Amino acid sequence: MPGDKHFELSWQPMVHSLAMSDDFRDLDNLTVSIDEHGRSIHTVRGFRLEVVEGKDCGTKWESKSDRATIGAHPSCDLIVSDDTVSRFHCEIVIDDNGAKVRDLGSRNGTIVDGLHINDAYLKHHSVLQLGHSQVRFQYISQQNHIALSHRTGFGDLVGQSIAMRTMFAMLERAAGTNITILLQGETGTGKSETARSIHRESSRRDGPFVMLDCGAIPANLLESELFGQEKGAFTGATSRKGSFEEAHGGTIFLDEIGELPLDLQNKLLSVIENREVRRLGSNVRHRIDVRIIAATNRDLRGEVNHKRFREDLYYRLAVVTIDVPPLRLRPGDLPHLARRLLARMGVSSERIESITTPEFLQSLRTSAWPGNIRELRNFLERYLVFQDLTVLDTRDLHVADTGDSKCQITVDCSLPFSEARQAVLNAFERIYVSKLLAAYGGKVSRAASEAGIDRTYIYKLLQRHELDK
Repeated sequence: MPGDKHFELSWQPMVHSLAMSDDFRDLDNLTVSIDEHGRSIHTVRGFRLEVVEGKDCGTKWESKSDRATIGAHPSCDLIVSDDTVSRFHCEIVIDDNGAKVRDLGSRNGTIVDGLHINDAYLKHHSVLQLGHSQVRFQYISQQNHIALSHRTGFGDLVGQSIAMRTMFAMLERAAGTNITILLQGETGTGKSETARSIHRESSRRDGPFVMLDCGAIPANLLESELFGQEKGAFTGATSRKGSFEEAHGGTIFLDEIGELPLDLQNKLLSVIENREVRRLGSNVRHRIDVRIIAATNRDLRGEVNHKRFREDLYYRLAVVTIDVPPLRLRPGDLPHLARRLLARMGVSSERIESITTPEFLQSLRTSAWPGNIRELRNFLERYLVFQDLTVLDTRDLHVADTGDSKCQITVDCSLPFSEARQAVLNAFERIYVSKLLAAYGGKVSRAASEAGIDRTYIYKLLQRHELDK
C-alpha cells in the first residue's frame, strides 16, 4: 500500500449501452483508504432509491454498500409489492464508471428514462419504470465503506486489483466457516479455482474435494453421480458411492448448478436440508458431513423469475454469494496472471522473464478477454507453440513415456498444425491419465480432485483411449 492515506484509482473504461452521466465524471466514487484501525477500505458513493409512482409510492431506501436489488421478494433491498414487478427485477451496482442497473430477467423488463434496457448507467434523478411502478435514483453525499483484504493472493488465486481484494476479503471470512457458498461469474473467470482455494483455506483442507459439473453429465446419469447407486438399481448397475458420499468430511463443488434439472433440484434441496443421501435403488439413508460450494455463469435470480430454478433451493445455496470478477475489470492483474499461468505450464523462470516484457504485457491489455482467464491461458499456450516453431524437431511425432515423471515430445512440423497438435494431445492424455490413476490406486474421484478436473472427464478419457482404470 502506498504511503499516502488516500489515493484514487484509474481503471480502463468499458463500453456500455448508455453513456455515463456527465455529472458523475468528476466524482471521487472509487477510492482506497486506511481506516482508524489500519484496515484497507474501498469507498463508494452512496445512493437513494424512492418509489415515486405505484402501490408503494413514498417508500425510500438508502445504500449501505455498493449494490442494491429491487423486486417484490422480501429479501430484496427495495421491496416493491406490485404484481407487475418480478421477484428479483433489477440490480444496481456502483462500479468504476458510475451506477449501473441490470435487468435480472424480469417479466416486464426494466425501462430507464424511457428506454428499455438490459443494462445501463444511471444519471442523477434517473427514473426506472418497473411494471406499473416507478423508482427514482439519486446520488447522496454519504460514503459507503467496503472491506479489502491486505492479501494479494488467496489459495491458487492472485490479484492486486480492488475487485480481487474485495473478493479475497469475503473469501477469508467465508472459508473459516462451513457456510454454503454460491459463486457467480462469467465463463472462464476461475470459479473452480476459487472453490478449490476456499477448500484449501478451510478447516476441511485435509478432507476430500469433489467436483461435479452439472452441465457435463446427461440428465439420466446425473442423479447417480450425485447420490450413488446400488447394484441392480438399473440394468448393469453396480454398487457405488455418489459425489456427496465421496465428499464426506470435505467439500463438494457443484459447478454449473443452473443446469440442474428441476426434478433433481427438489432432491438436492432435501439433501442440503437433511444432510443425508439415499442411493438409487436403496431405501437406506447415509449421513453426510460436507461443505457445499455451487457455481453458475447465470444469474439464478433470473432463473427463479422464469421458474427454471427453485426459489427455496436458491436460498439454500446463496447463503453467501460471491461474484468472481471478469478479467476486463482487473487489467492490472494481467502481469501476475500471465506469469502464474506460464509457470503452471512448466516454463522456466528465465523463459518467463524473457517473455513477459513490458511490450508483451502491454499487448495483453489491448484485448477485452471475453473468455477471461481461460482465454488468456489458451493465448499463452498458442504463443509458446508459435515462438518455438523455429526450433522444433522435424522427426516423426511421438510421445515417449520415459518411466519417470517426465515425457519426451518430438514434433513433425511437416504436418498441419491441427493434426500435429492433436497427435501430441492424444498421446499425452493416454500417458497422463494412466499414471494419474496408478498414483491413486484407480480411485477416480481422488485422482480428479488432485488433478483439478471433473471425474466425468477422466471417464471420458478412459473411454476415448480404451483404458481400464
